Amino acid sequence: MIKTSLMRTLILGVVSILVLSSCVSMHTGLTASSASLSKNNFTYIAKNVQGSASVTQYIALIPGTKNALVNDAKQEILKKYPLKDNQALSNITIDFKSSLILGPVIRTTKCTVTADIVEFIE
Repeated sequence: MIKTSLMRTLILGVVSILVLSSCVSMHTGLTASSASLSKNNFTYIAKNVQGSASVTQYIALIPGTKNALVNDAKQEILKKYPLKDNQALSNITIDFKSSLILGPVIRTTKCTVTADIVEFIE
């Protein structure tokens, strides 16, 4: 009787530790620019516009889809703010947040692209 109770407590403890300690988040990012702003020949149309995309993978060991996420997030910006002639995205930052759930079993990756929209003066 005591062994069964002790075994249940031990199993419950191990499962609780695994569930509570297996969630991890990691943030990474980089900065890029698609327009050269070295001269004073531009004006800002919009600042800090954002687009985001995410994916959930159920076997987290499979290589990521970061390039596709960046493109999807960028397309979300361009859908909200279609570029006109002489306009470009600039001061682009790309941030990733990856969360692991239950160790390497489930991984959620979110990509956020932030940029300014500039218009070049002729």
